[in-house]
Amino acid sequence: MKTKIYFISTVLMLFMLSVSTYAQNDKTITLIKNAKIFDGVNEKLIDGDLLIENNLIKQVGGSIKAPKGAEVIDAENKTIIPGLIDVHWHMALAELPMTFILSGDAYEVGIRSTLASPKTLMRGFTSVRDMGGNVFSLKKLIDQGLVVGPRILPSGPMISQTGGHFDYRLPNEIPDQLGNMTYWGEVGMTAIADGVSEVRKRTREAFMLGASQIKIAGGGGVASSYDPIDVRQYSLEEMEAIVDVANSYNSYVGAHIFTDDAVQTAVKAGIKSIEHGMLMGRETLQMMKEHDVWLSTQPILNDEDADKFPNPESNRKFVEVTKGTDNVYQLAKEIGVNMAFGTDLFMGAENAAKQGKLLAKLTRWFTPYEALKIATSENARMMELSGQRHPYKEGPLGVIKEGAYADLIIVDGNPLENLNLVADPENNFKVIMKDGKVYKNTLK
Repeated sequence: MKTKIYFISTVLMLFMLSVSTYAQNDKTITLIKNAKIFDGVNEKLIDGDLLIENNLIKQVGGSIKAPKGAEVIDAENKTIIPGLIDVHWHMALAELPMTFILSGDAYEVGIRSTLASPKTLMRGFTSVRDMGGNVFSLKKLIDQGLVVGPRILPSGPMISQTGGHFDYRLPNEIPDQLGNMTYWGEVGMTAIADGVSEVRKRTREAFMLGASQIKIAGGGGVASSYDPIDVRQYSLEEMEAIVDVANSYNSYVGAHIFTDDAVQTAVKAGIKSIEHGMLMGRETLQMMKEHDVWLSTQPILNDEDADKFPNPESNRKFVEVTKGTDNVYQLAKEIGVNMAFGTDLFMGAENAAKQGKLLAKLTRWFTPYEALKIATSENARMMELSGQRHPYKEGPLGVIKEGAYADLIIVDGNPLENLNLVADPENNFKVIMKDGKVYKNTLK
C-alpha cells in the first residue's frame, strides 16, 4: 500500500513539475535596452532598460541583464512613453460618414469598426474610453486576440431624452408610437428614455450589456439637428436616477454638455465627468473642482481641421461652441479642475486619422510634459472612476512602472520637447506594444 501511494505521489509530483516547466517555458520576456523612459508621471526621464514579462512590466531603469530566451529590442537611445489614452473616442462611429445615421445598418457598423480598430492602435492609442455605441462584441474580440485594436472601456448605448442629442429620428417619425423603439435603439447604439423609471431601466440595461460607465446627453449638441446648444436635457431628478443606478454598480456617469446651466444641474446630480463643456464659465468650473468632477474636453477649434457637417445649422453650432475652447482650457487650468484628454473624432477615416494631431494641439495651453501626462496617467486615473466595472484590473494603465500593463511606444525623438512627434505616428512611432505584445517594430 505504501509503495502504491509513493508511486502515485511521485507521478503527481513529476506531473506538477512538467506543468511548472511548461509554464516557465511559455513565458514571454522582452527586454528593451538603451532607452530614455517617460513614466507617465514625472517630467525627468529614466535612463536605462525596461524588462517585460508576459503582459506586465517587471523592471524599469538601470542596466538589466537579458534573461534566457528574452527578445531584446535596442531602443537606440529613443524615448519610451506609455501607450496613449483617448477618453472620448467612438470605436463604432470613428469612420462612419454622417449620412450613415439615415441609411446604414448594424452589420456595416460592425465591419467598419473592425477595419478601423487596428488604425487606432497604430496611432499609439493603446486604450480608449468609448463614449457611446455598441462596441461590446468588438471589445470582446480584441481582448481575445481575434481583432487588433486598443483596450476599450465601453459606455454602451448613448442615453438621450426625446428630442435630445442622441435622438436621430426624423420629424415624420413623430409622434412616437407607444412601445416602438428606433432601429439604433434596437441594436444598442442609442437609448431614448424619458422619466425616472425609464432612465433607470435603460441605465441598468447598459450595465447588463457590459458598460464600464454610462454616457448621457445632458444638453444640446452640434452634430444633431433638433436640439439647440442652450437646451438643458434631462431634469435633475432624471439625472439623479441615472447616477443612482451607476453608483449601485460602483461606477459613474459622463454627460455630453456645453453650457453652465446644464453642467451645474449635472454636478448637483452627482455626474462625475463633463464631456465637452466649451461654453462654461468660472463659477461652473469652480463648482466642478469643489465636487471633484472631471472635465473631459477636446482641443477642437474652428481651424484647418474644423468639422464640416452636411447640415448648415450644425456648422453654425460648431462655430459657436469652438469659440469657447480657448477660454475653458485656460480657466480650467487656472482653477485646477481635473482634466482629461479626448478627441471625439468621427465622420470618416480622414478625420479619425487626426487623433495624434489633436493631442499635439494641447501645447496651445500646456507644456508637452503636461499634455503627455494628461494623455497617459491622468486619463488612466480618470478611467479608474469605473471602479469594479473597469475591465482591466491586472495592473495600472497609463504609466511605466513595475506591475503596470506593458502598453508602450518607442518614439524617434523626445515628445516632452516636441509634442508634434505624436501627430505623425507612422514615421515617429518605431515600436508600439500593447499587453506585452509588439504590434509594430521598425527598429529591427
